[in-house]
Amino acid sequence: MSAYKMVCPHCLSKMRIRTSEGRHIFLRVAYLQCTTEACGWSVRAEFEMTHELSPSGMPNPNVHLPGVNRELRQAALLYENLPCK
Repeated sequence: MSAYKMVCPHCLSKMRIRTSEGRHIFLRVAYLQCTTEACGWSVRAEFEMTHELSPSGMPNPNVHLPGVNRELRQAALLYENLPCK
């Protein structure tokens, strides 16, 4: 299982999602906060699905995202093989 991890750019500590809300089928807005109390930085973030890397085995006819070009697909494969921190 994989979990998306955000790091505070100020103190390099983990950040936690305090709350989030769906704005669209492809967009989620999240409010994050640094876990280091002395830092306490908080931020609004947007997580957006932008391109389809591979088709679904159970496609929804209402889902339409552009496919990726060759360069973006190769970049995604590189990131997929990087070790998690």
